[in-house]
Amino acid sequence: MTDRHIVYLSIGSNLGDPKYNVLTAIEKINSRVGMVVRQSSLITTEPWGFSSPNKFINAVVCCETELSPHRTLQVTQQIEKEMGRKEKSVKGKYVDRIIDIDILMYDNLEVDEPHLKLPHPLMKARDFVMKPLSEIYKRC
Repeated sequence: MTDRHIVYLSIGSNLGDPKYNVLTAIEKINSRVGMVVRQSSLITTEPWGFSSPNKFINAVVCCETELSPHRTLQVTQQIEKEMGRKEKSVKGKYVDRIIDIDILMYDNLEVDEPHLKLPHPLMKARDFVMKPLSEIYKRC
């Protein structure tokens, strides 16, 4: 029997058809990361950390996964690439993007590595994360 873990993911898009992009990402997460057991409402938000005329559609999902945190990161980054994301934000420089998937929390795990930090270090500063997260969060 394998261990199941609870992972919360933030999803956002502000290019193309953002609502479609977020819903497509959620379907891919459900099939590749693990069953989506809770999903927030979709919210429309202004860009955070940069200026753009393109508003974001954001959501948060809670999944049950058998993947490790590092494998979850690999799979979500692969989904981003498949959907057309070319590069990740680097050193606080943010740009418009077709899809962005961030791991917010993985069980109660704390990780501080160059490419993986859990819980997500900026989530509490971001209303576009905290509002949908508070809608679905349950301590497991």
